[in-house]
Amino acid sequence: MVGGSALLVAAGLLGVSAGAADISAADIVRHLLSHLPFAGVESPLGERQVALLVALRLPRVVMGAIVGALLATAGGAYQGVFRNALADPFLLGAAAGAGLGATLVMVFGQELTDTPRAAVPFAAFVGALVGVAAAYLLGSTAGGGGTASLVLAGVAVSSFLSAAQTLVQQMGVDQLQRVYSWLLGGLGRGGWDDVRLVWPYALVSLVVLLACGYLLDMLALGDDKALSLGLNPGVVRIIVISAASLATAAAVAVSGLIGFVGIVVPHVVRRLVGANYRAILPVTVLFGGAFLVLVDIVARTVVAPAELPIGVVTAFLGAPFFLLILRTTRHRTT
Repeated sequence: MVGGSALLVAAGLLGVSAGAADISAADIVRHLLSHLPFAGVESPLGERQVALLVALRLPRVVMGAIVGALLATAGGAYQGVFRNALADPFLLGAAAGAGLGATLVMVFGQELTDTPRAAVPFAAFVGALVGVAAAYLLGSTAGGGGTASLVLAGVAVSSFLSAAQTLVQQMGVDQLQRVYSWLLGGLGRGGWDDVRLVWPYALVSLVVLLACGYLLDMLALGDDKALSLGLNPGVVRIIVISAASLATAAAVAVSGLIGFVGIVVPHVVRRLVGANYRAILPVTVLFGGAFLVLVDIVARTVVAPAELPIGVVTAFLGAPFFLLILRTTRHRTT
């Protein structure tokens, strides 16, 4: 927890100092200290630098920390509830379902509701639940419920939902550019408005998932053992899947589709703290936030002054990591 907190703070300082305008991390720290009573520190930043910091860089870093924490914790929770090392919001169809729900509101929002922007997280949540439920049922009934079956079912469901999303996009040509740029993933769109939109969903989903850490440890013992200890596995699965889907939907609603965070971060954390979900989930919150903030720095600086979609960077990092996990899982099962 201490290491994750330090990493998150360091990533945040690096994130608000990175950019075309030269603002050092030391100057930012002094500016923050200048607001503390009796600190006796004067801010070295000018008015334009403060405006840039508060209006653009700080909300982007905060959004990166929130979205990273949501996606990483949702991935860890899915892995725990399905007892599957390859479970992930994107592999299980949650992200594709959330994307379809959000796209429907973006394209037809004015016809469906007077406040389409506020309806995006709810529509994404419903889509995420549909995607996860379809992948789980398909993998359990058609493939026997094994690791490979669940992954293949998730890929099939994600492909179907992505095709449906493409069809919806073509039906709303006027919104095509907006939806397309959103699909590529990014953190610098809505500023503090997006932070205000997502934080209630983030708070509820993370609190529920962190409170379920002990229950996930009991589920890891098997359903029979959990029942003997007085736990209802079915109820726990519904609660955890709903909270993880809400976390995924909230992240997708404000940042678009950013893959592999939910599979990379929980596995790294598991290597550090062991298999206890009471430890994995809170540490994953911190490491997930720090990870996405750092990835966003790479996305906006590696081809500066242009900017890469953050989903491209996470795919470059996550795809080899996923193949490594798949190979390790296969060796263990054989």
